[in-house]
Amino acid sequence: IVGVPSGITEVEERAVEETIIRAGAKEVYLIEEPMAAAIGAGIEIEQPSGNIIVDIGGGTTEVAVISLGGIVLSNSIRIAGDELNEDIINYVKRELNLPIGETTAENIKKELGCALPLMSQMSMKIKGRDLATGLPATEIITSGQVEEAIKDSIAQIVEVVKLTLEKTPPELAADIADRGIVLTGGGSLLYGLEELIESKTGITTMTAEDPMTAVAIGTGKYVEF
Repeated sequence: IVGVPSGITEVEERAVEETIIRAGAKEVYLIEEPMAAAIGAGIEIEQPSGNIIVDIGGGTTEVAVISLGGIVLSNSIRIAGDELNEDIINYVKRELNLPIGETTAENIKKELGCALPLMSQMSMKIKGRDLATGLPATEIITSGQVEEAIKDSIAQIVEVVKLTLEKTPPELAADIADRGIVLTGGGSLLYGLEELIESKTGITTMTAEDPMTAVAIGTGKYVEF
């Protein structure tokens, strides 16, 4: 069983299936990642009530409204953890004159990443080669600078959540208002993201108990259905 982004084309589905079969599997079943995330987060997907899941992974952010064991509507954008890393790389190069790699950007995101200003600003040292002199250099980057670097991408993630809510059928929207928005995926661990989404949507927002593995756990549990 393989988790795939919601809304992928039939051609893409066949490509995934063929790849897995070539790798040695006898049969292949696909599950949309938001559904797997919802199962992994402990949402009772078979119930008639509406639930909304926001899965912020590496390559895509998936937003889906789920009811009666199916996805009622979904949206997917190619802005997630990898794009946030790229934002940080570009910011550091532009503002601090220091080229950094994916690993350093990931560390910066984990240490200082925030969707809202921290109560007490944090900072860390980063090392690289100064673009102007070509010599080794050390710079300080702050949580405020990281927030600035990723704010446009975060705004687009929030916007796709709002767009999905606006298109949700009224009965299910009422359920979601009561039950809240559930976040999964590594990107959901970003400081202040719950509060930002809640302030922009007016709906209680919470992160799943184990957001990093929700899709994997949900895919495993799907076998039992």
